[in-house]
Amino acid sequence: MQGETHAPGIVVVRGAATGFAQELIAGSHQGVSDEPASVGGTDRGPTPYDLLLAGLGSCTSMTIAMYARRKQWPLERVTVRLRHSRVHAEDCAACEKRPAKLTLIERDIELEGSLDDEQRERLLEIANRCPVHRTLTSQIDIRTRLAQRP
Repeated sequence: MQGETHAPGIVVVRGAATGFAQELIAGSHQGVSDEPASVGGTDRGPTPYDLLLAGLGSCTSMTIAMYARRKQWPLERVTVRLRHSRVHAEDCAACEKRPAKLTLIERDIELEGSLDDEQRERLLEIANRCPVHRTLTSQIDIRTRLAQRP
C-alpha cells in the first residue's frame, strides 16, 4: 500500500480475512479503518460508520463555509458533531411483520462568527443541501459484482 495511488474518484479498501482492520486508498491519500477492540477489532482507525459520519460532517462544513464566503458573511469556523444510531420506527406500515428500525443521524452544527439570526438560519438550510446529505437522503442504488482476477 505504501505509495500506491489510484485514479481520482476511485476508493480502494482491502483487508486480511483474519480481522477487521482495512487499508484505505483514495487517490494519493491513505488511511485505515477498523472496529473497536470490544467487538474484535484492533482499534487502529475509525469504524465504517465513523467514516460515513465524517464524510457527511466534512461536506456539511465545507458547503456552509463556501456559501458564507460567497455571501461575504462573517463566519469564522464551523464545527459539526454527528451521532449514528438505529431507532425503532414508530409509524411503519410493515412493522407488524418484522421489527422495524430506522437509521438516525443526529447532526449538531456550531457556527462561530458575528452572524445575525437570519444568516444562521440560512446556513442551517444550506447544510441540508450539501451533496453528501442529498446523497444519503436520496434513493441509492449500489451495484455489486465480482471483479476479475488479475
